[in-house]
Amino acid sequence: MDKNIVSRDGTPLAHESAGRGSVVVLVSGAMSTGATVAPLAAPLSERFRVVVYDRRGRGASGDRLPYAVEREIEDLAALIDAAGGQASLYGVSSGGALALRAAASGLPVRHVAVYETPYAMSEEDLRERARYTERLTEALAEGRRGDAVDLFLRLTGLSEAVIEGARQSPLWAGMESLAPSLAYDDAVMGDGGVPVKLLASVPVPVLSIAGDASPAWMREAARAIADAVPRGTCRTLPGQTHMVEPDVLAPVLAEFFTR
Repeated sequence: MDKNIVSRDGTPLAHESAGRGSVVVLVSGAMSTGATVAPLAAPLSERFRVVVYDRRGRGASGDRLPYAVEREIEDLAALIDAAGGQASLYGVSSGGALALRAAASGLPVRHVAVYETPYAMSEEDLRERARYTERLTEALAEGRRGDAVDLFLRLTGLSEAVIEGARQSPLWAGMESLAPSLAYDDAVMGDGGVPVKLLASVPVPVLSIAGDASPAWMREAARAIADAVPRGTCRTLPGQTHMVEPDVLAPVLAEFFTR
């Protein structure tokens, strides 16, 4: 990835682009880099100029402390400015929350599409998010990166056996390297609930998507986003889970981004 884009606070942003046309920036979620969303860039680049980047603190991008969500919005501002001054955003999981925050902040965004942004849909889920934030903060402060990753995987609903298998895999070291950025995604998600007031200030069309093979609360959250923004639409993709297939998602996004 290229690093010639520098955010307002001096953080270099690793990025790459493909295709021609109006700009679409892909925003990854927790425990991921630009490579995670890169497979979606290929089908979209047939109709758009698609920008993929590593969010700060992960991949080949730089980082500066202390972290603030506003710095990540400034990162998107720098990417959009370098790409011509206007873009549509697609965010997956907690990356969707960042994309929505960016649009609400007044960045020159044309459309926002999000996939399964995991806002809590019950009081118990909100309490669980609060416990996660507390334990994550403690683990990272003590340098226990493996425990931080463990906490995140448990939050996503993975079983003890699956998590133990992950710990034994060659991929675990890479997951631990991303652990500090879990605090960034936690901050982006706020208290975990649907930020109704913030979403009400999003001035652009929003497409909120979920897979019908995902848990029911994911679809409820997708609907809640669409209901909270002034110009929202909700869509469910048959047979899809949180790991949505790029070739299924891309035509839906392309139709929305060309409206």
